[in-house]
Amino acid sequence: AMDNEPIKMYIGRLPIMLKSVKCPLANNSEIELIKEGEDFLDPGGYFIINGTERVLVTQEDLAPNRIMVEETSKSSSATHIAKVFSTTQGFRAPVTIERRKDGTLKVQIPTVPGKIPIAILMRSLGLDSDKKIFESISDDAAIRKELIPIIDIASAIQVTTNKQESLKNAIDYIGKRVAVGQTKEYRIKRALQVLDRYLLPHIGNEPEDRIKKAYYLGQMVQKVMELVLEKRRADDKDHYTNKRLKLAGDLFTSLFRVAFLSLCRDIKYQLERTAVRGRKPNIKTAVRADVISERIRHALATGNWVGGKAGVSQLLDRTNYISTLSHLRRIISPLSRSQPHFEARDLHPTQWGKICPAETPEGPNCGLVKNLSLTAIISVSWNEKYLEQVLIDLGVIPIEEIREFSSKDIKIFLNGKLLGVHPNVSLLVENIRMRRRRDKINNTVNIAYYASSKEVQINCDAGRARRPLYIVKNGKVLIEEEHIHKIKSGEWVWSDLIKRGIIEYLDAEEEENALIALYEENLTLETTHMEISPTTILGITASLIPFPEHNQSPRNTYEAGMAKQALGIYAANFHLRLDTRGHILHYPQIPCVQTAPMDIIGFGKRPAGQNFVIGVMTYHGFNIEDSLVINKASIERGLARSTFFRTYEGEERKYPGGQLDKFEKPDQTVRGYANDDDYRFLSETDGIIEPEKEVEGGNVLIGRTSPPRFIKSYDQFDMTQPNRRETSISMRHSEKGVVDTVIITETIDGNKLVKIKVRDLRIPEIGDKFASRHGQKGVIGIIPQQEDMPFTKQGISPDLLINPHAMPSRMTLGQMFEGISGKIACSFGEIEDATAFEWKDMSELQDRLVKAGFEYSGRHTLYNGINGKKFEAAIYIGVVYYQKLHHLVADKIHARARGPVQILTRQPTEGRAREGGLRFGEMERDCLIGHGSTILLKERLLDESDKTQILVCEKCGLLAVYDRNKDRMYCPICKEGSDVKISAVTVAYAFKLLLQEMMSLGLAPRLILKDRA
Repeated sequence: AMDNEPIKMYIGRLPIMLKSVKCPLANNSEIELIKEGEDFLDPGGYFIINGTERVLVTQEDLAPNRIMVEETSKSSSATHIAKVFSTTQGFRAPVTIERRKDGTLKVQIPTVPGKIPIAILMRSLGLDSDKKIFESISDDAAIRKELIPIIDIASAIQVTTNKQESLKNAIDYIGKRVAVGQTKEYRIKRALQVLDRYLLPHIGNEPEDRIKKAYYLGQMVQKVMELVLEKRRADDKDHYTNKRLKLAGDLFTSLFRVAFLSLCRDIKYQLERTAVRGRKPNIKTAVRADVISERIRHALATGNWVGGKAGVSQLLDRTNYISTLSHLRRIISPLSRSQPHFEARDLHPTQWGKICPAETPEGPNCGLVKNLSLTAIISVSWNEKYLEQVLIDLGVIPIEEIREFSSKDIKIFLNGKLLGVHPNVSLLVENIRMRRRRDKINNTVNIAYYASSKEVQINCDAGRARRPLYIVKNGKVLIEEEHIHKIKSGEWVWSDLIKRGIIEYLDAEEEENALIALYEENLTLETTHMEISPTTILGITASLIPFPEHNQSPRNTYEAGMAKQALGIYAANFHLRLDTRGHILHYPQIPCVQTAPMDIIGFGKRPAGQNFVIGVMTYHGFNIEDSLVINKASIERGLARSTFFRTYEGEERKYPGGQLDKFEKPDQTVRGYANDDDYRFLSETDGIIEPEKEVEGGNVLIGRTSPPRFIKSYDQFDMTQPNRRETSISMRHSEKGVVDTVIITETIDGNKLVKIKVRDLRIPEIGDKFASRHGQKGVIGIIPQQEDMPFTKQGISPDLLINPHAMPSRMTLGQMFEGISGKIACSFGEIEDATAFEWKDMSELQDRLVKAGFEYSGRHTLYNGINGKKFEAAIYIGVVYYQKLHHLVADKIHARARGPVQILTRQPTEGRAREGGLRFGEMERDCLIGHGSTILLKERLLDESDKTQILVCEKCGLLAVYDRNKDRMYCPICKEGSDVKISAVTVAYAFKLLLQEMMSLGLAPRLILKDRA
């Protein structure tokens, strides 16, 4: 007897997002987080996979269940098409209606080969007369006239007076395509299955939903015909109404669905296997939990997602605090990088307030990789069934009760599903908005009324980008001073403002119905909403730029990219973390000139940069082309110093056959033993270096030996210890530093694991890259003594001199204003504000400068530090926040004389990491040819590269062989003979390789030899 007690089974592990509800850090206070060794400002929102932090980057996608009409390209057989991606619970079934050149309409549905005439499809769904088909589409005479050809083509099926018979014939038309050569009964059954399951699944998959599907197809036809008759425009794919953003949750859902299905398949297979072997099935052994765990872990570790998407999961950018936040709010579009999708890359007006206009990369990803604006938020789905009931209570007439669509009717769509019609739409729309503001229905609901196309779209689905706005009534904003006081005192929180209908979130669709004022002075009686602040259109990175509206727009884009490369404090617990690589600025400062969003973002607590006194002047040609002159005294006082960390790790692995690695100071007998000098820091006991030892390139940090790669078969009887290999972990060749921390621990598999963190002090030197917050980047060109720097009459020397030519063509006036503002801040000892769009009149700033005791222009009289003479011109001096970027010259310097070569071609390796050579390429070769310097050419390309000797048989011209055992040369083709002469020829090894590769293709490259002249 089977006992029906359910048993709990462990079916797999899911990674938990940090700071989510299930995360142990979720509700900890600041003090608790500090005790745990966590940075209390860390935003969370990422996963930890194999000890690395990984982000699931938001994916942009076309909205499902929305009818999109467009004109096709000239080459296509159709002229106009309507498309809908019908989606329900992860199942996506596109339906396309196309209008042919002859005026017929054909439908393409999943799993049905070929295209079906629309009239036949509508008949098979239960519209039993031409009149009903017309009624389901439109009562517009012009459209009906255009529709005559689609009725004529339906004569492909026998339409009789017997309606059941006609219905069966229509269904069988589809059945003949999905079940070829079967009986009529089976064909009809199969066709109905297809119609229920694959045609518009979002409407439903029950037989009673068929009539709704017919009406929905009617809507699609109406839209196509209106486009044909130019009564409507083609839909805009890039309008943000037609986009949905998939966050980590949605991405996880699709991944888990696939993983769970493969688990079910695996369980079935395991049970079948036990049954075949005649054993009793055991559910405990049949469920292998690692199927789900491994699939999810693998997807998160590699970034390869279901549906062939790559790069969904990325390594969290930890350069600084801002780059981390920015990475978590990034949006990726799945379009191909190689094609010029101009429209998709452009800034669309509907992205206002939802997507940052400045923060996007340069190059192939431009406009495809975007970032959310400050106040933008992405909707979560809300109970659709409940909303449907509310709408019916408010007087929406359901589609099933309608006989005929009249052109006066206004259709109501809910999440793209045709719900019905309503007699008094403005009342309905008003009612829903009122209920939302009174917190009767959820605030994720958005509603839009399109008077031109006579439809109302109501959305409560997930993935819509939305933004908050003040509600305006009768020309007055509803928010009052007391509300703001309540928020400040902590009596209210943000959600109270939404519940009380003072602020509401709009998506791109409802914004089409709103009239939004930028400032209070722009309010009129027609205004419906007001911006909370125009600054909120910018994203996290662009919000840090002072006076961004005074810069040329691409400069803000450049700065948005560089702010993510600035060195600062990426995490307060950096001394506990073992990041693969990380930089820490020693004395990060709060900027003297700040923007309002900085506080909100928390930049002041984790800054990345310092306030420099800058002068704008030339300096003996050392700051041409964006070079910088930095005062040596400033650097010696600690300006822009940073420390670079790198973590090295080693593990004692176990090998098959009971062999294992061992941490030890390698013996001199070990294969691959380096010189004694490199092992000098290792401890004799465990072969691991100790902290605070100064190390340089090539020094061994962890001594390790491994068993030989290939155990020879006869070694089994010989019990002596086989020759071990040297597999120590040593410093990178181009780096030096001090051992900072050594951690000895165990992996999950119980292997010994050692992590060693090496730190290196980085003092600014010639070639290091710096940038202001206005996209003005440059490298240090010279570091003069303070005595040689120009000085003011107070004796101040600037920290940095920037070339005046950096200003006119780039038009970064924001930097000039920041310099003035910074001087005021330093004089009055208070932080100055430079929030975007807040300053109407810049002369106000200069008046304050005069109050601070400076000249109106911001210029000073300077004296030459070398000869003490006064400069003819007054020089602009200001205080500007500068960022040290992680492109340090110490990490880029590279030179080589002799070094490693590749095994296959015997040519020098490539790249700095492999101590590679500098390629003498085609163009360099052309220079030497042009100069006729043949011997130089031979030296570069042969003698100094991969010179080798090969043996050639002079009779057949193919490669000959040297037999080392018998000490003789012979040609494998001609064998030995009196007329066979074998000569040694000097060629490049790569050429020898080419000859052999050609031979492997069945080509015989024969060399014709002459004696050397």
